[in-house]
Amino acid sequence: MRPYTASGGRTRPGIALDLLSLMTATGVRPRVPLGTEHTLALRLCAGAAAVTVAELAGQLRLPAAVVKVLLSDLMDYGAVMAQSPRFPRGGSFAADDQSLLLAVLDGLRRRL
Repeated sequence: MRPYTASGGRTRPGIALDLLSLMTATGVRPRVPLGTEHTLALRLCAGAAAVTVAELAGQLRLPAAVVKVLLSDLMDYGAVMAQSPRFPRGGSFAADDQSLLLAVLDGLRRRL
């Protein structure tokens, strides 16, 4: 399936999301029928304490822009909520932050 089909032809989400935004399911069931991709994204959000937009894109095997549109829809329905990315030491991300980079590397190794 083409990615634009999953997002209904839309390329921009209604709500701005960062790739590192943490997504969680709220437990609210949407009152509208959901497509397959929306349902899978909602299940992934419900199956973890919090999952990033980037992780969801990887698990769904869809471009991040498409996943942002799907998540934006789910947020409009009240089914998921987003938290801003949390950075170590309460600051912003620095390219030389070794602890974060090691955590990413460890996560990648576990997936392979």
